[in-house]
Amino acid sequence: MSKIRKGAFVKKIQDIGVGTALAVALFSGPTFLTGCSSQQENEADYSYEETTYSKGIRSHIKEVSPGEFKIIDEEAVEVDQSVAIVSYLDGHTDSLSIAASKALIDKELSGNQSQVSSHHSSGLSSMLLYGGMGYMLGRGMGNGYINNFRNNNPNPGASYANPATYSKAQSAVSNVDASRSTRTVNTRPAGGRSGFFGRSANRSGG
Repeated sequence: MSKIRKGAFVKKIQDIGVGTALAVALFSGPTFLTGCSSQQENEADYSYEETTYSKGIRSHIKEVSPGEFKIIDEEAVEVDQSVAIVSYLDGHTDSLSIAASKALIDKELSGNQSQVSSHHSSGLSSMLLYGGMGYMLGRGMGNGYINNFRNNNPNPGASYANPATYSKAQSAVSNVDASRSTRTVNTRPAGGRSGFFGRSANRSGG
């Protein structure tokens, strides 16, 4: 039997017969597993990287004139406390979750992309898109289109009440970025193993 490549981590298999998916924790880079068979399987073909954040953003947005908004404060919070708190001229307040914020952004982008991309809008959706909530959403899988709009913004500080508010928001974003962690998730089908894992347990030779 050939040797396992240096640096590879092999998860102990427990109770293969139950048919549940096995999670493989990989410490660094893709893992390659070499068995007795001459056909080697690349573990990277059955894995992907999952990135999570322990910190999120709390964004405070204020209506400064009818239909026009500014971000007046942003801070880093625990990720499950991420929210956009919106204060309106009539005195009422809304709390928008990440999902609710994304829904408003998507609605704006689907019906008015030229206005949003031209950065002429100072509406609530634009504050969500170009502020901390948009930053959080842009890190999610499949949300690259949000980053495309954010990256094309020539004046990212325009959504904030003043330069000091924008500077504080950038510090909050840095704190969120520092909380990022990445792990590799194995997606190999429970019944689809071959090579090393497919061999009978009573065989030890090639």
